[in-house]
Amino acid sequence: MRPRYPHEPHRTASPLELFFDLVFVVAVSTAAGQLHHELAAGHPVEGVSMYLMVFFGIWWAWMNFAWFATSFGTDDWLYRVLTIVQMGGVLVLAAGIGPAFHHHDFTVLVLAYVVMRVAMIVQWLRASGASDATRRTARLYALGIAIAQLLWIAFLFVPAEAQMVVFIVLALVEIAVPVVAELRGQTPWHPHHITERYGLFTLIVLGESLLASSNAIIGAIEKVDALGPLISIAVLTLVATAALWWIYFWPPHHRAISTLRRSLRYGYTHYLIFAAAAAFSAGVEVEIERLTGASELDGVAASFTVSVPIAVFLLAVWFVAIRDNADRVVNTVVPLGALLVLFDPILPLPVTLTALILVAIVVVLVLRPPVAARR
Repeated sequence: MRPRYPHEPHRTASPLELFFDLVFVVAVSTAAGQLHHELAAGHPVEGVSMYLMVFFGIWWAWMNFAWFATSFGTDDWLYRVLTIVQMGGVLVLAAGIGPAFHHHDFTVLVLAYVVMRVAMIVQWLRASGASDATRRTARLYALGIAIAQLLWIAFLFVPAEAQMVVFIVLALVEIAVPVVAELRGQTPWHPHHITERYGLFTLIVLGESLLASSNAIIGAIEKVDALGPLISIAVLTLVATAALWWIYFWPPHHRAISTLRRSLRYGYTHYLIFAAAAAFSAGVEVEIERLTGASELDGVAASFTVSVPIAVFLLAVWFVAIRDNADRVVNTVVPLGALLVLFDPILPLPVTLTALILVAIVVVLVLRPPVAARR
C-alpha cells in the first residue's frame, strides 16, 4: 500500500469512494429525521444537542476514511473488503441513532465504531509497512484510533448526566489524533481529490434536504385546507437549496488546503457545513408540520429551525473557502447575508426572506467571480 502521489493529474473520486458515500445517506437521513421529530415535539435544546453529538459520529467516520483514501487508496481487493466492512459499520451507526435520541443509549453507536475502527486500524497498519516516509505517521494514526476507541467503550459506563461533558472531551481527543500524527510527518493528500470528496458529500446532504422536504410536502397535501402556503414552501425550499449549492461551489476549494493548518481548518469546519445542511431539511419539515398543526413550536421558533442552519452554513463556507478568494464586496455580502437570514421569522411566510437573501448573494457572486478567475 504505497502512498499516492499528491499531484497526480486527473485524480477524481473512485467508484468505491462514491459507493462508500452512499451508505451515509441512510445515517444522515436518520439523524435529520430524529432532529425534526424532537424540534416538532417542542424539545429544541435536547434535540439539537443530541443531533450535534450523533452527527459528529457520522462526520468523523466519513472524515477518517476520506483522508486515508486520498493518501493511500490502492483499490486492491483487501482495501475494497476493508472499506465495505466500514460501510457495514456506518449502517450499524444509522441503526443506533434512534436509541441515542430516545434513551441516551450509545451502545449501538459505539459498536458501529468498533466495526469501522478495526478495519481502519488494519488499513493504517498496512500503510505503515509500505513506505519509510509515512511509517511513523501511519502507526501513530493506528495507535491513536485504537486508544480513542477504547475511551469510547468506557464512555458507555458514564452516567447520563455527565455524557455531554465526557463526549466533548472524547471528541477533542478524536480530532487531536490527526494533528499529532500529521505533525510527525504529513500524509500525501491530493488537494483536488479531497476537496472534490467534500463537495460530493455536500451534495449528499443538500440532496437529503430536497428529498426530506419533498416527502414532507407530499405527505402534507391532504392535511392542509389551502395549497398556496405549501406550494410557496416547496418553491422557496428549492430556491434556497440551489442557492446554497451555488454558494458552496463558487470558490476553488483546493486552494484552501495548501498547508497542514489550513487543511485541518478546512476539514474540521466542514462538520458545521454538513450538519447545518442536513439540519436545514429538518427545519423545512418543522415548518410544514406547523402548517398542518402537528408542530408544538410557534411560528417564530419554527422559522428559526430553517434560518439558523442556513446562517451557520453560509458563515462556515465563507470562513474556509470564500473569504480568501473574494474581494471586499463579496466578503461583506456573504457574512452580512448570513446574519440577515436570522430575521426571517419576522415574516408571515416561512423561508421567504431567507430565499431572497440567498438569491441576492448568488447574484453578487455571479457579478464578482473569484479573484484568481479575473486574472
